[in-house]
Amino acid sequence: MLLSNTFTVVPSLRYGISQKNNADIQLVIDALEVAYKNDLIDSFCIVSGDSDYTPLVGRLKSMGKFVLGISRSEAASNIFINACNEFQFLESVGKRNVEKPRKQKTAMASEELADESELNKLLTTVLEEQSQDEMYASELKGTLLRLRPDFNEKAYGCATFYKLLMKLANRFGDLRVHNDNFDVMVGLNNTGDSGESIPQLTRDNWKEAFAAQIKAYKEGGFDRVNPSILKADIITAYPDFNERAIGFKRFSDVMKQLEKDGLVIVEMDEQKTMLIKLL
Repeated sequence: MLLSNTFTVVPSLRYGISQKNNADIQLVIDALEVAYKNDLIDSFCIVSGDSDYTPLVGRLKSMGKFVLGISRSEAASNIFINACNEFQFLESVGKRNVEKPRKQKTAMASEELADESELNKLLTTVLEEQSQDEMYASELKGTLLRLRPDFNEKAYGCATFYKLLMKLANRFGDLRVHNDNFDVMVGLNNTGDSGESIPQLTRDNWKEAFAAQIKAYKEGGFDRVNPSILKADIITAYPDFNERAIGFKRFSDVMKQLEKDGLVIVEMDEQKTMLIKLL
C-alpha cells in the first residue's frame, strides 16, 4: 500500500539494552534536509503527537513552512498542538455516520451551546481588532487557526467554514456574511436576529446516540478517545447539543454517567487530562 502511493519506507533498527527506536531523529534530519534543499515544498505534515517534535515545528515555521499535525487525541501533547499551524485529531479524520435516534417533539432549551458561543465571541473579537470593516473569510480562518490550531468546522456540525459562519450569524446575529464577487466577506453587525433553533438530544434518547458513536470508534480500531473528540462528533450529528438539556451540568458528568452504564472507563493521563477507555 505504501509503495503504491509512492511512499519511501525507511527502516530503523533497534540496538542495545534500551532498544530505543531512533526513527524520530531520522525524521527530523530528513525534514530539515528537505526544507533547506527544496524550495518548492512549502508544507509539512507530522503524524505524531510527541512534544519532542516541537523544536522541528518551530524551525519549519521560521522558514515560512506550513506545518500540519495529525495524531490520536490520547497521545497528542498540548505543546505540540499549539505549535502547529493546524492540527487534526485522527478520530476526526474521515466521516463516521451514526444512526440518529428518532426525533421527538420537545421544547428547545433556551441556553446557548457553550462551544459555539465561545467561538462566536472569539471571531467577534478578531473582527473588532481589525482596522477595516470587513475581512476575507479565508483570512479570518487563518487568524483563527493561529489562535486555535486544533480548530475544525466539523466539530461544530459544518462541512465548510462558510457554513459555520452562516450558522453563527443566524444563531447569534453578531456576524455579517456575504459574497462579494465570489469572495466571502465577514464583518460585524450592530444588531441581529437569532436563527431558528434546531432539535437536540433529550433525556430520553441521548444514551442511544452516545452508544452509537462509541461503537463507531471501536469499529474504527480506537481503544481510548479524548472526551473533547466525542463531544465534537456528537455536535456534528446534533449541532444544538447541550449537556443541560439532557440533565447534566458539565460534559465530564456525562462521561461519569456513561461509566456507570458500563460503556466507558474514565481515566486520567500524566498531564491530568481526561481520557475515556471504550468498553
